[in-house]
Amino acid sequence: MWKTRQLLSQSRTASSPSVLAQLTKSRSATAIKTFNRFLSTSQRPFDKVLIANRGEISQRVARTCKDLGIKTVAIYSTADAKAPFVQAADEAICVGPAASSESYLNVPKVLQAIRTTNAKAVHPGYGFLSENSEFCRSIESEGVAWLGPPVSAIRDMGDKIRSKEIAEAAGVSIIPGYDGEIESLEHAIQVSNDIGYPVLVKAAAGGGGKGMRTCYNDQEVKEAYPMAKSEAMKFFADDRLLVEKYIENPHHIEFQVLCSPPSGVSTCEKPEDLQVVVFPERECSIQRRNQKVVEESPSCLLTEETRLKMVEQVKRLCQKVGYQSAGTVEWLVDEKQNFYFLEMNTRLQVEHPITEAVTGVDLVKGMLWVGAKMGLPPELQIEGTLMPYKGHAIEARIYAEDPVRGYLPSTGPLVPYKEPVALGKGESYLRLDSGVIEGHVVSPFYDPMLSKIIAYAPTRDEAIDVLADGLDNYVIEGVQHNARLVNAVLRHPVFRSGNTPTSFLPNHIPKFEGVQLTPSQEEELAVAIALISKERESTLQRPPVSSNQDGGVVVRLGGLFGKGFSVKFDESGNKAVVAELSEEGTSSERQVAVDNLILDPENCVAHVSLDGANRTIQVIKEQVSGELKVQMYGADMECLVQSPREYELSAFMHPPVMEDTSNVVMSPMPGTLISFAVQEGDHVEVGQELCIVEAMKMQNIVRAPREGYIGKLKVKQGAALVTDQVLVEFAVEAEEEAAA
Repeated sequence: MWKTRQLLSQSRTASSPSVLAQLTKSRSATAIKTFNRFLSTSQRPFDKVLIANRGEISQRVARTCKDLGIKTVAIYSTADAKAPFVQAADEAICVGPAASSESYLNVPKVLQAIRTTNAKAVHPGYGFLSENSEFCRSIESEGVAWLGPPVSAIRDMGDKIRSKEIAEAAGVSIIPGYDGEIESLEHAIQVSNDIGYPVLVKAAAGGGGKGMRTCYNDQEVKEAYPMAKSEAMKFFADDRLLVEKYIENPHHIEFQVLCSPPSGVSTCEKPEDLQVVVFPERECSIQRRNQKVVEESPSCLLTEETRLKMVEQVKRLCQKVGYQSAGTVEWLVDEKQNFYFLEMNTRLQVEHPITEAVTGVDLVKGMLWVGAKMGLPPELQIEGTLMPYKGHAIEARIYAEDPVRGYLPSTGPLVPYKEPVALGKGESYLRLDSGVIEGHVVSPFYDPMLSKIIAYAPTRDEAIDVLADGLDNYVIEGVQHNARLVNAVLRHPVFRSGNTPTSFLPNHIPKFEGVQLTPSQEEELAVAIALISKERESTLQRPPVSSNQDGGVVVRLGGLFGKGFSVKFDESGNKAVVAELSEEGTSSERQVAVDNLILDPENCVAHVSLDGANRTIQVIKEQVSGELKVQMYGADMECLVQSPREYELSAFMHPPVMEDTSNVVMSPMPGTLISFAVQEGDHVEVGQELCIVEAMKMQNIVRAPREGYIGKLKVKQGAALVTDQVLVEFAVEAEEEAAA
């Protein structure tokens, strides 16, 4: 039965005939009967579902609906008119311009779309209106099914103050903090001092890291308070804040639930009658700016005893609030297995695919069943509370952001853009949940996530390898992205060991400067580039780069002024000798066995086997100068093949002169200037706040890089900014006079 569930889960990323063939081979008539029951239109809960969302989650919901024979309606803004999720639906209707407040958050427009298309149910996805209790009430008043929890559950669990009260009443462990709403900045500072630093200032109606700031002193509270309040209003239309103790170095653990009254019943008379299925935990501790980047299931931290204790508290909380549909209970867990309730997200989570991978359950299907008052699907009728699971799954979120520049969002067209192929290999497989295609323009209006890549395997180490190999095959140009950072995380020995608290990135990759290859990996890349160059010259019938065949070639890693490696092949081409070149001379030579080379020009990929190990090299693009931009092991760089004589002559060339920007402060990202904290003529210290730039609804402080006097403010409040646009100019004359 496990194999059947696993293949059904794979059917979300593969064609039904191929999955049916595997089922036929694996479980004969029993498997086919299960598969046919899964697709049976006689059990179809609805005829038509409207998906009140966009991007990859809209496509994800549409995929399950299609499997079940349910027609789907997509809503879209003018900015998303040509997006893949619009094409994936049976019908699509525009609900307004690009700004989400005028389209995806425009309740009257969404309600009109429901009436126009005669949809029978609404799936809210995540974000936007998914946790808006008034939107849920409006849907139900239309006589349309809401594929989510009841209004009361959304309201109570969405309010962080109220949810803590309910959790405490249910006997759930909670984080120490102030039991009430923060009334002012002065109140926030007072409460912070009463609790003791560090503290977390967070939106009372928030989630997803929005409107949340960690503070270690009064000054940080002063800076965090107005920004958290502003973000809370923008994201949740509710600027109430709370302050609680910040648990240092914890793990972020969450439990997926699916709850329902018995079939045909709307509500349970007694809490214990509520059917609660708790799924194995997800470890979501690899985070930047309080937002998740890498998630996995199960966690390496929890003991079985702790897991069962937490499952029992999750069940009590769900029964206390009368929860229905899919939801997630989030916790902070310390190294001593102490756990504290953090919040409950009353929706489907971004990271739900890893839960589907280890259990073989389609969570969207479960939401459809519960929404139709059909109870839990047959595959969720289990003994006990904890859903059986098997293997290990890891997910990475691929964002259009620049980890080299503090995870600042990046916008622009995705050209070229190519995703790894979602394939199964033995008991392991790779799944892609994506919302973009090549040519898509990443705009500042929406969340910067491009896609999710999920790996499943029997063991954690194998799942990491599958995911790392998949990341090597991404090609993302036109915007900055975090795929290289994720690969660096996966290959880090501390992550491999399973030590993954929320402090992982600050402690182990505090300043990401791109994936750094080891000397051995650099040598292998140099050999691979020489092989690719040699093969391409042979295919294109070009004269070889080296005018002296015995002299081999020089491969420059990093372009014309990068490291040089001498690469020579023997007559058979089965062995290469590689050595790094420098002003001090040649490093010790290394022999590398060349086992195989497979070039795939159409997909710009080279598969090279060196010393018995396979390497995947993605050729991103070729420059006019002859340089190849390639990536291997998650590192990307410009590579140039030269003859030995060309290498000698290049020593006389001067590198380009870098522009002096020490007298200006530039915008680190595209966005909007919210406010200046200084005026012309002011004296500022290093690290002092200069202004606030908002991008993708997140507010970012731009600080002074040095001491000096402000000469000119180059833009006005409300101005639209591009990356590296000058914001502030220092007053050189004033500084010279002060020095004199």
